[in-house]
Amino acid sequence: MIVEYIRYAIAEGRAEEFEAAYARAEEFEAAYARAARSLAAAPQCVDYELSRCVDEPASYILRITWTSARDHLEGSRSSDHFRAFFAEIRPYVNDIAEMRHYERTAVRGSGGSIPTMYEWAGGSEAFERLTTRFYELVLDDELIGPLFKNMDPGHPRYVAMWLAEVFGGPSRYTDERGGYRHMLSMHLGKAITEPMRRRWVSLLMDAADEVGLPDDPEFRAAFAGYIEWGTRLALGNSQPGATPPQDAPVPHWGWGVAPPYTG
Repeated sequence: MIVEYIRYAIAEGRAEEFEAAYARAEEFEAAYARAARSLAAAPQCVDYELSRCVDEPASYILRITWTSARDHLEGSRSSDHFRAFFAEIRPYVNDIAEMRHYERTAVRGSGGSIPTMYEWAGGSEAFERLTTRFYELVLDDELIGPLFKNMDPGHPRYVAMWLAEVFGGPSRYTDERGGYRHMLSMHLGKAITEPMRRRWVSLLMDAADEVGLPDDPEFRAAFAGYIEWGTRLALGNSQPGATPPQDAPVPHWGWGVAPPYTG
């Protein structure tokens, strides 16, 4: 992906009409132009955001994330979406002070104002409670119990370590258990079926209720999102003849944020 930044210097008295040009349809009267419609419709556009400087209110920065520089310059700019977009912002082209493309670097992260899902859940102890109860339910289950009849007694604790790392906790599964490669090895050749996968998910959600994992919609939606994602990968990786990638990082899952890979 590539990020485009466009800095505008908008003269006093034109701010309202400028913002209206970028506003979404529901925010302003239909008579106003709305470039955002064209950005939202462009298949090369990932997302966009218009910010206004607090210290110098005449200064605006439009950030647009494109799937690639080529998609933007050769794909988007030759499309009807761009022509519609340009028609809306044409009055402000002479107000552009800077327009550049930037590549993202590996330097990124979240600040401390938002707790990780690991912290919100209650830390390692909460995930150990979860997996302990979960595997009690699993061993009594007629469908998936046989898959775990020879389970290592430490398995519930290892899965708790995995979940803790996934949701923003310490990297113990990577450091002590071998990370993604080891977790993958636990599923290869198991020939998991869809009914088995669904039972696994159902029992885990039952265990989450029983041990008192947070039940607010935001946490449970993100938690369930990972469980669906992870079990569907495990299902595919377990099939005879499957050749999934052997090396990948442990996924890091946040509030509505999925990893940028499928391996």
